[in-house]
Amino acid sequence: MPSTTHTRTTDSLGNPLTLHDAASAAAVNDFVEGFIACEARAVNVLNAAADTSAIVQASCAALHMFAESADAPRNARPFIDQALAHAPEATEREQRLVAAVAAWVNGDLPRAIALHEEQARQHPRDLASLKLGQYHLFNRGDSPGMLRLALQALPAAAEVPYLHGMLAFGWEQCHLLDRAEASARHAIALCRKEPWAHHALAHVMLTQGRIREGTDFMASMSDTWTGLNSFMVTHNWWHQALFLLEQDRHAEVLALYDQQVWGVVKEYTQDQINAVSLLARLELAGVDVGPRWTDVADHLALRLADHVLPFLDLQYLYGLARAGRMEAASTLKRNLEAHAATRTEAQEHTVWQQVCVPAAHGLLAHAQGDWATAVEKLGVALPRLVEIGGSHAQRDLFHQIWLDALQLNGQWAAVQNVLQPLVNGQPESVRLARQAKVVNAALRLPD
Repeated sequence: MPSTTHTRTTDSLGNPLTLHDAASAAAVNDFVEGFIACEARAVNVLNAAADTSAIVQASCAALHMFAESADAPRNARPFIDQALAHAPEATEREQRLVAAVAAWVNGDLPRAIALHEEQARQHPRDLASLKLGQYHLFNRGDSPGMLRLALQALPAAAEVPYLHGMLAFGWEQCHLLDRAEASARHAIALCRKEPWAHHALAHVMLTQGRIREGTDFMASMSDTWTGLNSFMVTHNWWHQALFLLEQDRHAEVLALYDQQVWGVVKEYTQDQINAVSLLARLELAGVDVGPRWTDVADHLALRLADHVLPFLDLQYLYGLARAGRMEAASTLKRNLEAHAATRTEAQEHTVWQQVCVPAAHGLLAHAQGDWATAVEKLGVALPRLVEIGGSHAQRDLFHQIWLDALQLNGQWAAVQNVLQPLVNGQPESVRLARQAKVVNAALRLPD
């Protein structure tokens, strides 16, 4: 039977808590504050796992789900079962958060999102719920939903810097760059150590072609990237690497890869895709990355049956193929196709079948030197790529691969049509200018 002895208190944002052990409040605050600030201390809630309070158990379940691995739901299950058992003792806010995490564990993302949206209306200072809702919406390519969710909390939590970071990324993903920059700078004015706001501003500057400014900005903020979760620290350095890559500063990019991007938590999905993406971009820019693929592929080879998110699967597949692990890549492609065929939720079925499967064919074809198939299959997927999730900057990898396939297939006119607008929008990019020079020479056009 659930315990009936409990303490009523609030978290650091003023949201009501129901705890069996009053000492667990510190651990819950570490989860809430750590999660919204992208800090590693979010995991401290696991230290309070002996407390069977619904909010503690649901927070532990969420942490396990963030592993983004095939076994994450199984690892989260005991915690969410405890949370559901003790939910009747908790407040309505806590019950809704428990229900949302339970829906996530059960694979019902539309229900999870609906509950996070309701929570934002009823309890706009529950910013952990809000950030979790944004995470799900991001993974489904719903940037307007991310932005609406953050705007819902603005009147009630305007003094919290991390809300403005969440707003900034929502604005940026909706291509509303001036508002994104204003929100990011406001977040940083409230708290200089706001890595998600740094990240949003890096997106803005890259999109607007402010390459040198972006490089300087990220370097100026990097002293604050301490105590963060591995995703946030490796990903912000990944963004810095993108700025350097546009400037053909290849030795510095390789050094960042070795020292900051790969090797923090090699087992983690996000660290793996940062590595795949950066190595692939380096090779597309003509850089020899040496034996670096081998270590990444050893970790990717354990993910052949994950299928947590199509965005992740596609990068695992391409990384394995670039590393020469064609058998593993082909196995992952077959598994991915079988998974796509079994999806029952409408949006998920459509995305896996109509976007992910052709993209997987195209990526594998590119890695195998079948340029015509790569052009055809990626050409099918690219117009709808937003549906697989990921950010504009992350998905740009797939556009670069397609452009490379077009060029290697000798479709120079098509390459010029795609490349020149990119050059126009990125006048500081040495990488794109160098590519345009090759294309113009092939087409006998003036440089």
